[in-house]
Amino acid sequence: ETDQTEDLKAMTVPTLVLHGDDDQVVPIANSALRAVELLPNGTLKVYPGLSHGMLTVNADILNPDLLAFINA
Repeated sequence: ETDQTEDLKAMTVPTLVLHGDDDQVVPIANSALRAVELLPNGTLKVYPGLSHGMLTVNADILNPDLLAFINA
């Protein structure tokens, strides 16, 4: 198990954390919710009903949010 706490605290660039609330592989409580608490400039976007493979399976839903974050 890798502890990335100090790395996350040190990241100062705006960081978008994307997570599906139905991820059975990496539960949101153990990952995204904790990560966004540690990131000084983190933003969390939770996708209801999406699972672990959402980045490839649901690109049509995620891509507009990614582009909006990049262009902000």
